[in-house]
Amino acid sequence: MPDGFDTRETWPYECLRCLYVWEEDFVVRHLSDARGNKVDIWLSSGIPVQPPWSGACCPGCGAYRVTWFPSGYLTRHPELVAAPDPEPEPVFAPMPVPGRAPAVARTHLPGRLLVGLGVPLALFVAYELYANVVAVAHPHH
Repeated sequence: MPDGFDTRETWPYECLRCLYVWEEDFVVRHLSDARGNKVDIWLSSGIPVQPPWSGACCPGCGAYRVTWFPSGYLTRHPELVAAPDPEPEPVFAPMPVPGRAPAVARTHLPGRLLVGLGVPLALFVAYELYANVVAVAHPHH
Protein backbone atom coordinates (compact mmCIF):
# COMPACT_ATOMS: atom_id res chain seq x y z
CA MET A 1 0.00 0.00 0.00
CA PRO A 2 1.56 3.34 -0.99
CA ASP A 3 2.25 5.82 1.78
CA GLY A 4 2.12 9.56 1.15
CA PHE A 5 0.78 13.05 1.70
CA ASP A 6 -0.57 15.97 -0.33
CA THR A 7 0.70 19.55 -0.57
CA ARG A 8 -0.82 22.56 -2.32
CA GLU A 9 1.31 24.76 -4.58
CA THR A 10 0.55 27.89 -6.57
CA TRP A 11 2.71 28.50 -9.62
CA PRO A 12 2.83 31.98 -11.19
CA TYR A 13 3.49 32.15 -14.95
CA GLU A 14 4.22 34.79 -17.58
CA CYS A 15 3.78 34.37 -21.33
CA LEU A 16 6.87 35.56 -23.20
CA ARG A 17 4.77 36.19 -26.31
CA CYS A 18 1.85 38.33 -25.07
CA LEU A 19 3.21 39.09 -21.54
CA TYR A 20 0.05 37.74 -19.87
CA VAL A 21 0.61 36.85 -16.19
CA TRP A 22 -1.47 34.27 -14.32
CA GLU A 23 -1.33 31.70 -11.52
CA GLU A 24 -2.33 28.05 -11.41
CA ASP A 25 -3.05 25.98 -8.30
CA PHE A 26 -1.82 22.40 -8.01
CA VAL A 27 -2.06 19.58 -5.50
CA VAL A 28 1.10 17.48 -5.35
CA ARG A 29 0.56 13.94 -4.13
CA HIS A 30 3.86 12.65 -2.70
CA LEU A 31 3.80 8.83 -2.62
CA SER A 32 6.30 6.17 -1.60
CA ASP A 33 5.96 2.40 -1.75
CA ALA A 34 7.16 -0.28 0.70
CA ARG A 35 10.62 -0.28 -0.94
CA GLY A 36 11.07 3.48 -0.49
CA ASN A 37 10.53 4.42 -4.15
CA LYS A 38 9.12 7.96 -4.29
CA VAL A 39 6.93 9.59 -6.91
CA ASP A 40 5.11 12.92 -7.14
CA ILE A 41 1.76 13.12 -8.91
CA TRP A 42 0.66 16.63 -9.93
CA LEU A 43 -3.09 17.32 -9.93
CA SER A 44 -5.00 20.28 -11.31
CA SER A 45 -8.71 20.36 -10.39
CA GLY A 46 -8.34 16.72 -9.32
CA ILE A 47 -6.99 15.59 -12.71
CA PRO A 48 -3.41 14.28 -13.10
CA VAL A 49 -1.32 16.70 -15.19
CA GLN A 50 2.28 17.21 -16.22
CA PRO A 51 4.48 19.06 -13.71
CA PRO A 52 4.07 22.83 -14.00
CA TRP A 53 7.53 23.35 -15.47
CA SER A 54 6.83 21.12 -18.47
CA GLY A 55 4.66 22.33 -21.32
CA ALA A 56 2.70 25.21 -19.80
CA CYS A 57 0.42 26.95 -22.32
CA CYS A 58 -0.69 30.59 -22.13
CA PRO A 59 -4.46 30.86 -21.62
CA GLY A 60 -4.35 34.31 -23.28
CA CYS A 61 -2.76 33.53 -26.66
CA GLY A 62 -2.05 29.77 -26.67
CA ALA A 63 1.74 30.14 -26.90
CA TYR A 64 4.07 27.66 -25.24
CA ARG A 65 6.82 30.26 -24.63
CA VAL A 66 6.05 30.50 -20.92
CA THR A 67 8.22 31.17 -17.89
CA TRP A 68 7.37 30.78 -14.22
CA PHE A 69 8.21 32.64 -11.03
CA PRO A 70 9.07 31.34 -7.57
CA SER A 71 6.06 30.45 -5.43
CA GLY A 72 4.59 33.56 -3.80
CA TYR A 73 6.33 35.94 -6.23
CA LEU A 74 3.12 37.53 -7.52
CA THR A 75 1.87 38.05 -3.96
CA ARG A 76 4.95 40.18 -3.31
CA HIS A 77 4.66 41.93 -6.73
CA PRO A 78 0.93 42.54 -7.42
CA GLU A 79 1.77 45.25 -9.96
CA LEU A 80 2.73 42.51 -12.44
CA VAL A 81 -0.78 41.06 -12.54
CA ALA A 82 -3.00 42.91 -14.99
CA ALA A 83 -6.61 43.58 -14.12
CA PRO A 84 -8.91 41.05 -15.81
CA ASP A 85 -10.46 42.21 -19.05
CA PRO A 86 -14.15 43.06 -18.71
CA GLU A 87 -16.56 40.68 -20.37
CA PRO A 88 -17.87 42.12 -23.66
CA GLU A 89 -21.55 42.93 -23.82
CA PRO A 90 -23.39 40.47 -26.07
CA VAL A 91 -24.62 42.10 -29.26
CA PHE A 92 -27.18 39.41 -29.92
CA ALA A 93 -28.38 36.90 -27.35
CA PRO A 94 -30.34 34.03 -28.93
CA MET A 95 -33.68 33.18 -27.41
CA PRO A 96 -33.64 29.88 -25.52
CA VAL A 97 -35.62 27.12 -27.21
CA PRO A 98 -37.81 25.12 -24.81
CA GLY A 99 -36.69 21.50 -24.49
CA ARG A 100 -33.25 22.11 -26.00
CA ALA A 101 -30.02 22.11 -24.00
CA PRO A 102 -28.15 25.43 -23.95
CA ALA A 103 -25.31 25.82 -26.43
CA VAL A 104 -21.84 25.04 -25.18
CA ALA A 105 -19.21 27.73 -25.69
CA ARG A 106 -16.47 26.66 -28.09
CA THR A 107 -12.87 26.86 -27.02
CA HIS A 108 -10.29 28.18 -29.44
CA LEU A 109 -7.40 25.93 -30.36
CA PRO A 110 -3.96 27.50 -30.38
CA GLY A 111 -2.93 28.69 -33.84
CA ARG A 112 0.24 26.60 -33.85
CA LEU A 113 -1.77 23.46 -33.26
CA LEU A 114 -3.99 24.23 -36.23
CA VAL A 115 -0.96 24.92 -38.43
CA GLY A 116 0.78 21.79 -37.14
CA LEU A 117 -2.17 19.64 -38.11
CA GLY A 118 -3.35 21.56 -41.17
CA VAL A 119 -0.10 21.87 -43.14
CA PRO A 120 0.73 18.13 -43.20
CA LEU A 121 -2.90 17.34 -44.05
CA ALA A 122 -2.89 19.87 -46.91
CA LEU A 123 0.41 18.45 -48.24
CA PHE A 124 -0.98 14.91 -48.10
CA VAL A 125 -4.16 15.87 -49.96
CA ALA A 126 -2.14 17.81 -52.56
CA TYR A 127 0.15 14.81 -53.13
CA GLU A 128 -2.80 12.44 -53.50
CA LEU A 129 -4.49 14.75 -56.01
CA TYR A 130 -1.24 15.09 -57.96
CA ALA A 131 -0.69 11.30 -57.95
CA ASN A 132 -4.25 10.70 -59.20
CA VAL A 133 -3.89 13.31 -61.99
CA VAL A 134 -0.61 11.75 -63.12
CA ALA A 135 -2.16 8.24 -62.96
CA VAL A 136 -5.09 9.36 -65.17
CA ALA A 137 -2.84 11.18 -67.62
CA HIS A 138 -0.31 8.33 -67.90
CA PRO A 139 -2.02 4.99 -67.24
CA HIS A 140 0.20 1.96 -66.79
CA HIS A 141 -0.38 -0.81 -69.34
